[in-house]
Amino acid sequence: MTGPNPVDRGKFGSKIHLITEWTGLPLSVGISGANLHDSQALEPLVRGIPPIRSRRRRKPGKLHADKGYDYTHLRKWLRGRGIKHRIARRGVESSQRLGRHRWTIERTMAWLAGCRRLHRRYERKADHFLAFTSIACTLICYRRLAQ
Repeated sequence: MTGPNPVDRGKFGSKIHLITEWTGLPLSVGISGANLHDSQALEPLVRGIPPIRSRRRRKPGKLHADKGYDYTHLRKWLRGRGIKHRIARRGVESSQRLGRHRWTIERTMAWLAGCRRLHRRYERKADHFLAFTSIACTLICYRRLAQ
């Protein structure tokens, strides 16, 4: 689960993919190689969201995403699952409109970056790195809910 990072002189690295609630609590987390496009990680993340135990609904209502996820097959897939999508369109919309929703993801990623074990990948196996990422997400949820 490592690949040459196209931005960082071809060094091998990993990406952490994350779906959060509107308050910033992590719902689903995944990892991939740095050379994998973000759009390919959306479907496994959405499938990994646990069902909502509520009388009103059993799945997320909306999904906000940036321009990296602007593909027709992803829009159709989300629509088929009954999830409204708010995906910025490439070449049409500016990134400024999405900023009012994107800050929650950026804040949660900053909380994850505060975990020293995740700042640099020490584990050779992807399962171990994903386990530490899941533990960090669990700690974030615990700290937020304990307040």
